[in-house]
Parts: sequence; structure tokens; C-alpha cells
Amino acid sequence: MGPGLLTAAAAIGASHLVASTRAGAEFGWRLAWVILAVNLLKYPFFAAGARYSAATGESLLHGYLKQGRGYLLLFSGLNIIAAIGSTAGVAMLTAAMLTLFVPLSIDLLTLIVLVSSLTLLILGHYALLDKLTKVIMLCLTISTLTAVALAFNIPTVLHSDFIPQSPWQWANIGFIVAMMGWMPAPIEVSAWNSLWLLEKQKNQPISKAQAILDFNFGYLLTSLLAVVFLALGSLVMHGSGEHFSSSGALFANQLITLYSQVLGHESKYLIGTVALLCIFSTTVTVIDGYSRTLNMGWQLLAKKQDSSQRLTGIMLTLCALSLAIVFFFKGALLPLLELVMILAFMTTVIFAGLNYKLMTSSALNKSDRYGWKMKCLSMLGMTYLIGFALLFIFWILTK
Repeated sequence: MGPGLLTAAAAIGASHLVASTRAGAEFGWRLAWVILAVNLLKYPFFAAGARYSAATGESLLHGYLKQGRGYLLLFSGLNIIAAIGSTAGVAMLTAAMLTLFVPLSIDLLTLIVLVSSLTLLILGHYALLDKLTKVIMLCLTISTLTAVALAFNIPTVLHSDFIPQSPWQWANIGFIVAMMGWMPAPIEVSAWNSLWLLEKQKNQPISKAQAILDFNFGYLLTSLLAVVFLALGSLVMHGSGEHFSSSGALFANQLITLYSQVLGHESKYLIGTVALLCIFSTTVTVIDGYSRTLNMGWQLLAKKQDSSQRLTGIMLTLCALSLAIVFFFKGALLPLLELVMILAFMTTVIFAGLNYKLMTSSALNKSDRYGWKMKCLSMLGMTYLIGFALLFIFWILTK
């Protein structure tokens, strides 16, 4: 196990802690089937990273280049935009969690988070990231499952004037699209999984079956925890009359309060620590994943040799640009995350198309290409992605 759990760590951040919990708090269980459906329909496009690299010993980016230089240019261009926005979003969320322990501004705490992440990556490299992620994922999974199990036993507190709202009102299209954008994660994460798998193989041999098992385990864990976070929001907050604040510091406090209401007030700082470690690991994996893909993209396009110095330079530049985005939003966490998630959803169609084209091309051995089952699921996924993208564009134009 390794790359699949890193992918899960990257996913179980804003999409779960924010979007899933918020969906449960505002709409109860009504969006649970949407979360399961979007995880299922995106599966073929995420699985491409592990399957392609296990079959060829190359990264997805090598595959894009073999399809044509324009495909890799398109991926790299969109990846730059996604990298800056996503890093800014998860770094601010980490800083918001940190406000529970350190009474400083979110801007300053974001700087501390980014510097800490860079230090860990530059000094520890992949090996430390791999080991750290497994411990954090275990702690978060146990604490969240415990909180939800206890939440089923607490009485539901409905506000006297509470009126349940349907998520399928026209005004909620933006939130639904944002939630699905990072559910379970941006599809470009498939390229990270591809590169992490190759990095893992430098230390130990991994068979095709092991690589696919590792990915499937991480993906299944991610999908189940998305519903678990929704359950927590639904059981504890739905109908209470409370709504999540757009302020990063207030949101973090509300989120941890959800846990402490069912686990006991004395657990607040323990859960806060686990949640902080979770989103911090997401920040670290996001910086590492985007930097690796940007570095590999440049290496292939410019026909350069691999360089650790260039990778470090990309990490520094990415963090600096992300910090500028955080300063611009001035602590408004939810608006930033919603914007980044929507952008992720709108580019998902392109990334999904690139992966599908690669996994059905003659560049792969016939036994490694997608069969009719995965092709059918991919077509359903593409139809869903394109349909919601068009719906969202229409929603924007008619607002």
C-alpha cells in the first residue's frame, strides 16, 4: 500500500471535510446517492493512472505525449491553473484548522503551513510522505467512524421553525457542481497516482495486480468516508438552524464542534489535532502531486533531464502564487473553495477525455486496455460530466 493511500489523503480534504459535511448539514441524506454516483462514474478516469503505469512502467504524462504533443500541452496548461487554486484552497483550510490552536491571522498561518509543507517535502521526499500519510489516514478514519457511530444514538434536535429544503432547487446548482468538482478529488490526481507509483517502484517491485489493488482500496476508502462525513453533518447539524460560516476560522470551529458534540467536549482538541493533520497531509500531497506533474510535463515538453532542483523550484513558485491567492480572499474560506471546486468540475471533462483516450488506444496491449464494461461506465461518466457542465453554464448565464 502507498500511492493509493496518498491519493486518498489528497482526496479526503476539502471535498470531504467541507463539501460532504456541508451537504449533510444543509440537506440531510438527500445528496448521499449523488456522492456515491459521482465516485462510481469518475472511477474509470481515476483508475487510468494506476492501470497505465502498472502496464507500461511510464507515467500518464508519457502517454499523453505519445498521443500527441498538443495533449500534453493541454494537460499542463490546465494543470497550472488547477495547481495554484487547489494549493491555495487546501492551505487556507489547514490554516483555518490551525486557528483552533494558534491565535494568529489566517494569512500568516497559511504562510506557516506552506513553509512547513515545503520543508517536509524537500527534506523527507516521498518516503516520509508515504509513511506519514498511513498514520494520519488511520487516525482520521477511526475517529470519524467513531463519531458517526455515536451520532446515531444522540437525539435529533430540530429548530422550531426548521423547514427542510430540497437540494434540487435552481439556486443550489452552484453548490452541487462545486461538491462534485472535488468528489472524490480533481481527476488530474490520476497523474499523481501514476507518478507516485513509479516512485514507489524505485524501492520495491509492484505487480499490476498489486498496483490496482492499492488504488482500488484507496478509492473505496475515499468514497465510503465521503458518505460518512455527510452522515456526520446530517445527524448532528441538519435541522438545528445553524449554517456553516464562510469565515475560515469560524468554519473550522463549527466543524470540530460537530465531533465534540458526540464524542464529548474534552475530545475537541484531540479531534482538532486529527483533522488538522488530515488536511495538512492533503496540503502536502497536493503540493507534491501538482509539482511532480508540472515538473514531468516540462521535462517531457522541453526534452530535459530529471532535476530535483527544478522540482524544488516549481514547489516554491507554486506556494508563492497560492499564497497570493489566499491574501486576495482575505480569510473567506468557503468562497475560495467553491470557486476552486467549480473550476475543477469544468476541467474534469477534458482530463477525463484524455485518460479515456489513452486507456483505449493502441499504444497499450489489448489486455491492458479498457474492456467493454469500463468503456460503458466511461461513457456514462462522460455523459454525466458534460451534462452537468452544460447545466452549470446555463445556470451562470441565467443568474
